[in-house]
Amino acid sequence: MLASGMALSATAHTQAPAAAAPAAGPVAVPAKIAVVAFQLAVAQTNEGQRDFADIQKKYAPKEAALKTLSDEVDSLTKQLQAQGSTLSPADQANKAKVIDEKKKQLDRDSEDARNDFQQDIQDMYNALASKVYDVMQSYAEQQGFTLILDISQQQSPVLFSANGTNITKQVIDAYNLKSGVPAPPAQPAAAAPKPAAPRPAAPKPATH
Repeated sequence: MLASGMALSATAHTQAPAAAAPAAGPVAVPAKIAVVAFQLAVAQTNEGQRDFADIQKKYAPKEAALKTLSDEVDSLTKQLQAQGSTLSPADQANKAKVIDEKKKQLDRDSEDARNDFQQDIQDMYNALASKVYDVMQSYAEQQGFTLILDISQQQSPVLFSANGTNITKQVIDAYNLKSGVPAPPAQPAAAAPKPAAPRPAAPKPATH
């Protein structure tokens, strides 16, 4: 009877299901990190260079008008300084008033032109940056990058990066290939327009 019970117990033990193996944790993915100067990438695409040149052409007449007005103010100021001792107080006051009004006009026109120019640049940059970001994201996924850091930000946390980790040129080349916009012709260096371009902030990465 005891032997029979022992045999039954042994049979039950051998037929019991094995304990389940502990669940496997998440598989660690090796980090592959790259850096990109995003603002530079946007600006140096063929499309970015073309659009910026178009905006400069748009404001060239306004820039010329501002220079003409500035030269006029300078000329009138020099005349008043040279003739001041020969003019009556009333004439001096009248000429000074004219100069002051022209200076105020120059300041207003310059400020308006600068604001309009900066707004056009910002609008152009934002529209283009969104498209460049999409290309950069596709390139990063194809190359297996797990993290891209923007080194064009003033507060960038990146203190050092090896040359091989900078994908700025690759992003520019990839975007130029997709856009089909040809490289702009080489032009001699010219003075920047009076309304200076702003330094646009990089766009927040879109949620895809």
